[in-house]
Amino acid sequence: MSRLLVTGSSGLIGSEMVVHFAALGWEVHGLDSNQRAVFFGPSGDTRWNQQRLQRDVRGFTHHEVDVRDRGGLDALLATMRPDAIVHAAAQPSHDRAASIPFDDFDTNAVGTLNLLEAARRHTPRAPFVHFSTNKVYGDAPNRIALTELPTRWDYADPAYAHGIAESFTIDQSTHSLFGASKVAADVLVQEYGRYFDMPTCCLRGGCLTGPSHSGVELHGFLSYLVKCNVEERTYRVFGYKGKQVRDNIHAKDVARFAEAFIAAPRVGEVYNLGGGKGNACSVIEAFDLVAARTGKPMLHEYDTTNRVGDHICYYSDLRKMEAHFPGWTITIPLGTIFDEIVDAWRDRLR
Repeated sequence: MSRLLVTGSSGLIGSEMVVHFAALGWEVHGLDSNQRAVFFGPSGDTRWNQQRLQRDVRGFTHHEVDVRDRGGLDALLATMRPDAIVHAAAQPSHDRAASIPFDDFDTNAVGTLNLLEAARRHTPRAPFVHFSTNKVYGDAPNRIALTELPTRWDYADPAYAHGIAESFTIDQSTHSLFGASKVAADVLVQEYGRYFDMPTCCLRGGCLTGPSHSGVELHGFLSYLVKCNVEERTYRVFGYKGKQVRDNIHAKDVARFAEAFIAAPRVGEVYNLGGGKGNACSVIEAFDLVAARTGKPMLHEYDTTNRVGDHICYYSDLRKMEAHFPGWTITIPLGTIFDEIVDAWRDRLR
C-alpha cells in the first residue's frame, strides 16, 4: 500500500487530500498542530476537521507535529518514509504576516526547508507537491492594463485573455511579508528539484476553496463571505470598489491535480493553480451569488484602503497544467462551489 504524508492535514486543502487519497487506497498520515487557531483565534480552529478525519477516514493517522520542529519532522520521515508528500501547512494570510513576521517566515520558508531536507535525506524519490500562492507575483499583475466593467475589473491586454501564466515576473513588486516568505519556499522547492533531481512542484494557488474551509476575514475569501451572509454579519470590502476579481477552485479539483502529478511527476515544476477565467468572480458578484442562494441580503461596508500587495484582477492561465496533464481540468463550476459552501456553513452554524 502506498503511503502519503500530508502537512496541514486539518486545513481545507490538507483535509481534502486526506479524503481523496484514502479513497484511492493510500495509507494517509496527516501532520497538523492547529496553528491556524493561533494565527486567527477561535474562528480559525481546525480541530473539528481533524476529529472528522479521525472519525470518518479509515486508516488515517494524525501526527501532532509542527513543520517548524526540524528534529520532529526528520524523525517522522526517517520512520515513515512516505511514497509521496503533499505540503499544505502554512501561515496563509498576507495581512497577518506583518504582525508576526518571524512566525510567518519560520512557518512558510523554514518549515518548507525542514520538510524538503527531511525528504531528501529519507525519501528523495517521493513526489513532493508544495502549495505555493499567486502572491509570489506580488502586485505586479496590477501593472497590466485593465478595463472597468459594471461589476468587475478585467484585463484589457489581449495577451492575458487566458489569465496569468507561470512565466509572469515575480520581481520588482510588493509582495507583503507573507508573499516574500512564500517566494522563499517556492524557490527552495524548485531548487531541491533541480539541484538534487527530486520530483517537486510548486502550485501557485488562486482562491482554493470548498466546504471544509474555516474561513476568516484575513484568509478564505469565499468561505468567510458566505459565513458573514449566513450569520447576517457585515462583510468589509477593502478597496477597488469591490470589483477585484479572484479565480476560485474547489479543493476536490486541487486534489485531483495532486493525484495527477504524483502519478507522473516532473522535476522542479511550477503551475498556476486556480479556477481560471471560468470560475472567476468579483467581490460584489459574489454578494449576488450568495444572496441568491440564501435569500439574505449581503450586509457590507466599504474601506477605501486596499490591502498591501493585493491584486485588482487575478485569474490563472491553466493551459500549462492542462498540457502537461491532459486528463485534468476544472470539473466543479463556480455555482456548485457556492452551493456547497452555503450548505456547509448552514450545517456548522446550527
